[in-house]
Amino acid sequence: MNVKKTRRIYNEVGLQLRNKHPKRRVKAKLRDDRQEAVGPNDVWTMDFVHDQLALGNKLRILTIVDIHSRFCPVADPRFTYRDEDVVQTLEWVCAQVGCPRTIRVENGSKFISRDLDLWAYANDVTLDFSRPGKPTDNSFIEAFNSKLRSECLNAHWFMSLADAREKLEDWRRHSNEDRPHSAIGYTVPIALHYPGGAASPSP
Repeated sequence: MNVKKTRRIYNEVGLQLRNKHPKRRVKAKLRDDRQEAVGPNDVWTMDFVHDQLALGNKLRILTIVDIHSRFCPVADPRFTYRDEDVVQTLEWVCAQVGCPRTIRVENGSKFISRDLDLWAYANDVTLDFSRPGKPTDNSFIEAFNSKLRSECLNAHWFMSLADAREKLEDWRRHSNEDRPHSAIGYTVPIALHYPGGAASPSP
């Protein structure tokens, strides 16, 4: 009994039952009312970047960027990222720099999880999902991850997870504190994110 035979018999009998559509996620939003970021911690964007160690071990790197200031509070590499790991990283970041009002994310399995949805609900954070097949809906993180890959991931061999963390942290601090960004008037991101002056949080 394969799928084709099951479907044929189903149609011949005249059954009409269809798969139920999942209910809309509690903290998901429609894209029609998307607003521009007007200040720090207003809108974040996050995604994963994939790489590997010199010995072949796969890495998944969670990157988060503040759209208003282009400030990156974390670039966290791990061998595997479970649903609860995403929440754990977000809790750490929010303890350092505060929670955002909105986070723009793709429709990946780690971002549509119940754990993340419950965390967003508990912290009054709206999850703004990209439309399927529309990477331009989350273009800020795509551009950031492209720079991360060309300037860090492709420029270094990572010998261990600790080595990857160290080199990613060095690059993140350079991006936040030393390199002016044309999109924010050639200001360094940390100066726009913390107008009063503050150091980039350490992992």
